[in-house]
Amino acid sequence: MTYALIAPPGAEPLALGQVKAHLRVDGDDEDQLLLSLIVTARQHLERETGLCLLTQDLRLYLDRWPRDGVIPIARGPVQGIQTVTVYEADGTPLQVSLEDHLLDGQSRPARLWLRDPPRPGQSLNGIEIDFRAGYGDAGTDVPDTLQRALLLHVAEMFAYRGVVDARDQPAGVPRGYERLIAPFCRRGL
Repeated sequence: MTYALIAPPGAEPLALGQVKAHLRVDGDDEDQLLLSLIVTARQHLERETGLCLLTQDLRLYLDRWPRDGVIPIARGPVQGIQTVTVYEADGTPLQVSLEDHLLDGQSRPARLWLRDPPRPGQSLNGIEIDFRAGYGDAGTDVPDTLQRALLLHVAEMFAYRGVVDARDQPAGVPRGYERLIAPFCRRGL
């Protein structure tokens, strides 16, 4: 399973003013740095948890259908399935009907079931599932605990801005960050 970002979120879970108030920063000198640190903190948290904090469009690539017919989608919460495309051996795309599909977008992982999907003709990435995921369109839709973790992380990166270049962030996470995100993480054995 491979995931690709099709359309990034239209906003960030933290507003610049919110971050500046948390850091007690006045003035505009550090605004561009703070905006980039917000993006870095969100991307890091999304990688750690498998969550999409804000609404974004993704594509899941599969080689074949699961034996039990239930497709796990590790990125979530899934708001909806947009399209399912199966490629024939010659590369011709076939749109799969979503008329009788079942989606459990809130479970972790989300689960999708399709009625009688055609077999892919391509051995690699013969199936593409486009879906929309995220808690919502605004930062206020993101759980407060995750917003708190993001604020802590941005503050940590900001404190070490002279030591670690912005391109190399995140260099570390602050104390308490792992405890805040732990309930949202899926850990395997």
